[in-house]
Amino acid sequence: MTSSSNSPTHIIHHDLLIIGGGSAGYAAARTAEAEGANVGIIDHGPLGGLCILRGCMPTKTMLRSSDIAALIRRAQEFGLGTFQVQANLSAIIDRKNRLIKEFANYRIEALQHPRYTLYQEKAHFLSPTLIQAGAHYLSAKAFIIATGSVVSRMSIPGLEKVGYITSDDALELRTPPDSMIVLGGGAVALELAQFFSRIGVKVSLIQRSEHVLSQVDTDLVLPIEAKLQEEGMRIYTNTSLEHVSQSSDGQKTVHFVQHGQTQRVTATTILQALGRHPNIDGLQLESAQVELTTKAIVVNEAMQTSQSHIFAVGDVNGLHEIVHIAIEQGEIAGWNAVHQDQTPRHYNDRLKAQVTFTDPQVASVGLSERECQAQSIPFLVASYSFNDHGKSLCLGELHGHVKILCHPQSGEILGGHIVGPEASELIHELITIMHFHGTVRDIVRIPHYHPTLAEILTYPAEELADQLP
Repeated sequence: MTSSSNSPTHIIHHDLLIIGGGSAGYAAARTAEAEGANVGIIDHGPLGGLCILRGCMPTKTMLRSSDIAALIRRAQEFGLGTFQVQANLSAIIDRKNRLIKEFANYRIEALQHPRYTLYQEKAHFLSPTLIQAGAHYLSAKAFIIATGSVVSRMSIPGLEKVGYITSDDALELRTPPDSMIVLGGGAVALELAQFFSRIGVKVSLIQRSEHVLSQVDTDLVLPIEAKLQEEGMRIYTNTSLEHVSQSSDGQKTVHFVQHGQTQRVTATTILQALGRHPNIDGLQLESAQVELTTKAIVVNEAMQTSQSHIFAVGDVNGLHEIVHIAIEQGEIAGWNAVHQDQTPRHYNDRLKAQVTFTDPQVASVGLSERECQAQSIPFLVASYSFNDHGKSLCLGELHGHVKILCHPQSGEILGGHIVGPEASELIHELITIMHFHGTVRDIVRIPHYHPTLAEILTYPAEELADQLP
């Protein structure tokens, strides 16, 4: 293309260009290439994606160490001798780094495969059909934006001046602070708060909502709050943050209001874990004429933006900050981008699942009680506690319960929720049954080995089955 002096003189053409090589972007690339597309991937690095480098994998690696430490401290409960646990945070980080390097190298090799063209540059749109990536001008029949999310910066008076660490920084700390204030009560905040508490840091957590995990049914979070407080963490909920100050000796104080009373908490370190937002700054989406809402990219069920040939998947569309959903969205967008002349595939969140890897874990699939009530969806609900279940009694894991929601006529499972031991694994039985539109009667009919944690699901299922017509 030749035009004015400001126009590019050489444009590289692809069938599909993907901005971002993380879980969602790579899933889209893999899917589109398998459908015969010429795919270009733009990622300025570091290569690997959020999940591998700063999200799921490093945090779960570190949590394994603190979970083991907590279990060792309970040795006497199981008839074992007393053990003194000393956490070596630097060694924990070294183990995490070794594993993450292996995971990242596997992804990097995949991105650098000759089947794709990889541009390790920052990209921005020049128009709805043209991208600049470094010195390259790139066009395509379709584009997929998969740039993930970044830590949100919150306008709390004094916070920036006093200083804080983010979840990214927490993954690299080699010396634990004496004390820590965690701002936030979401999954990231809770997992890191419990990690640091279990390796000997005095932790206080301040949450703005009435309880932690504010989007979850209240009965699921109460066991988590109870366990965290048993372990020595101070939790302040239903708060309004006022300002942050610092004393001459470096101590940092968060001032807040709770139940109409002014309060304050002091610690050596503040972990700001008040959420993330789509990583779209610098993409110049206005040049692509892509519609935004509250800084997220608006998409339909086919993952299309306001420009039908431009798709957005993963954290950038603000629907769900969950990796397996980002991968599913990437696969849908990758297929749709190649087959724009065919009926598009759609994302359906009927089986949306989420896990928080605290102890006890909390896992959910499908609809919650709150969602059913908000949408006027009729349902039956039953639950059963782990403290009355044989295998969990043997394990000494007594916090939490399982809960099942079903249709009051057919018994089809609408949602399943578990707070307790191995919830992240147990939830997959409910996901599988819901995938096939199964009912509570199916759970009752399926053999469950005894004694196992999984058989606890049969108890609420039986109660619900007895209520069906």
